[in-house]
Formats: sequence, C-alpha cells, structure tokens
Amino acid sequence: MFRVNEDYLKLPGSYLFSTIAKKVSAFSAENPDKKIIRLGIGDVTQPLCSAVIKALHSAVDEMADAATFRGYSPDLGYDFLRETIAKNDYKDRGCDIAADEIFVSDGAKSDSGNIQEIFSKDTRVAVCDPVYPVYVDTNVMAGRTGTYDSTTGLWSNVIYMPCTAENDFSPELPKEVPDLIYLCYPNNPTGASITKDALQKWVDYANKNGSVIVYDAAYEAYISEPDVPHSIYECEGARTCAVEIRSFSKNAGFTGTRLGFTVVPKDIKTEDGTTLHQLWARRHGTKFNGAPYIVQRAGEAVYSAEGKAETKQQIAYYMNNAKYIFEGLKSAGYSVYGGVNAPYIWLKTPDNMTSWDFFDFLLEKANVVGTPGSGFGPSGEGYFRLTAFGSYENTVEAIDRIKKL
Repeated sequence: MFRVNEDYLKLPGSYLFSTIAKKVSAFSAENPDKKIIRLGIGDVTQPLCSAVIKALHSAVDEMADAATFRGYSPDLGYDFLRETIAKNDYKDRGCDIAADEIFVSDGAKSDSGNIQEIFSKDTRVAVCDPVYPVYVDTNVMAGRTGTYDSTTGLWSNVIYMPCTAENDFSPELPKEVPDLIYLCYPNNPTGASITKDALQKWVDYANKNGSVIVYDAAYEAYISEPDVPHSIYECEGARTCAVEIRSFSKNAGFTGTRLGFTVVPKDIKTEDGTTLHQLWARRHGTKFNGAPYIVQRAGEAVYSAEGKAETKQQIAYYMNNAKYIFEGLKSAGYSVYGGVNAPYIWLKTPDNMTSWDFFDFLLEKANVVGTPGSGFGPSGEGYFRLTAFGSYENTVEAIDRIKKL
C-alpha cells in the first residue's frame, strides 16, 4: 500500500472549477435541448491573432529542417523572448528589469502554484479574500496552512485580508506581519484595480517587514486607467521584495497554447545573502524542461507591431463584452463591480441568495453558467463572478436572459 502526503488530504472537496464542470455536465445531460452559455471559467474564445499564427507556422517549418531543428528549450527561456519581454514590458515602462531575471514557463497558474515551495514550512501567508484558489490550495499542499474550519471556510495559519464592497475590494495592510503576500491586480475575481500610490504602500510595508510579495499581473493588458500600474516594478523598492507573474493566456489568447513568465529580481535575498533568483533558477531548471520553441516564437510575435495591434483589438472585444455585462446587470437592478480594468464582473447575489444558490438559479432558469463567489473564499459569499471572455453574441444573449428573470 502506498502512503500519501497527508497535506494533500487536508484539501476540502474538489477544485472549484471541477465542481462547476460536474454540475454543468449533469444539468446538460438532463436537459440536452437547452443552450447553455458559459460565462464562468476565464477561457478566451477569440482565435489567436494572425501575427501569432504566422510565427507558429514559421517555427514549425524550422522543425522540418535539420539545420534549424530545435530540441529541448533552455529551461529558463530563449534569449530572444526574454529580451523582448524585458524591453517591452519593463524597460519601456521605466522598470529596471533585466532579461536574465525573467523565467519563461508554461503559464502563470503553474508559477503561482510552484514558487511557494521555496519558502519554509512555517512561512506565514497572507491572501486577499476572495482569492484565486491556487494561492491557498498550493500552500495547503505544502503543509503551512494549519487546520481548516468548514464552518468559516478559513485555514488557521492563513492571514485573510477581506475585500468587500465596504472597503472597495481593497485589503488593508495586515497587522499580523506575513512572510509571503499574494496580490493580484487587476484582480481575479473581483475585477478591482489598484493605484500606484496604493501599491507603493504594499511595497514599503513588505520592505519594512522583510516580506515577499507574489504579484500576479496576469490581467495587466486590460488596464485602461492612467493611474493604475501595469507592473509592481513601477513602484520604488519593488526589486527587493516583489516577484511578478505574467501570462500570455489572457492578453494574447494562449490558454490552449500555454506560455507565461515570472520575474525574480536578483535583489531579493535571505538573511545569509542567498538570492531568491538563484533558488527559483535551481527549482525551474530541475523541474521544467522549457516552454516549446514554437510557442516562444509565437510569444515573441505578440510584441511585434502587428501583434500589438491585433491583441489590442482582442482585448477591446472582451472589454466591450464586460461593458455590456456591467451595464445590463446594473440596469436590471444588480449591484455590480469590476469590468473597467479587468475582464471580470463581480456582482451581489439578489434576495440574499447564497452564491451557490444563485449559481443553481441562473443555470436552471437562464441556462447561464457563472462562478459562485464563495468558491474564492469566505468574503466571496453573497457575490458572483461573470467573465467577459465569451463571444459577443453569447454575452448579449446571456445578459438578456438574466434581465428577463
């Protein structure tokens, strides 16, 4: 008989989106004639832009020639992509980030779930609540979250920072100092954003207390307001306390192609002078064989003039969906948030429904799928998330169905 890491057995239930998929599958089987519109999972629906497709085809053609064939990718990423990222995402924004501080991966989800394993088992973790489930679940797997209270939905060793309408979905600096702080802006699931001045307070707090911030910037391409930073490295002092995670999934439609990267500056150090950079490089090189060459060439194409123009159009398409959802629900009397710098709409459930009751209500009465807020944490109860990643036609139909309820 094999023995199991008992930390895995602490995880309550199944992963949020697996639970949703099972519910939708069961409803669909019982109602095969119903057209179900899915606005739950944050998966894109627009095809890859032509600049990316051209780059993929060109890279595939290279694989057919012995002179240009590529095998294993460099585990930290090809220089052509790392240098392109450093210039476009950082240097052009005035951020001091070098190409060799960028680690290319197969996506932001993997990196956000993997980097926590470098930290000691007694690391104190702070998360916004509601929270992207991966942050908490991977720390549960690492054995540093304590015990789970099924009544409150809280882990005893996790510092929860409530984000609700009462505080504009902006967490307060925790009085109990954490070692590791997870921040996601623009936020998933609430759609909230953060100003540069507000983010600077977090950087100052982390540096003062010796904390490390894991900053998830997967949705930075959706930022439209000038006072909202695209990178935490726009803040003074961020190089000594912050790791930033980025994704090609939402800004360029790579959900099925898989590409992302994590920035780990060389200035983040332990007391004995060991850098987080060298530890992440060791971990990355040991457990990852590198993102495929053809996908990295496709990622490079995102930064071409053609790629930038085309991806900008895609983002505008989704944000037009977000505007329709926001305005449609607001006109129907719902309290709605987000949808300005992020492709997510966060709404209050009506008539004091629980978030799962509202999920069942929408699925049964409107045949529309969303995401229950309680699946993101205790402060998500009473809220519900809809994504703007559907087609415009389906988005319009879904909101019109909800308005008729």
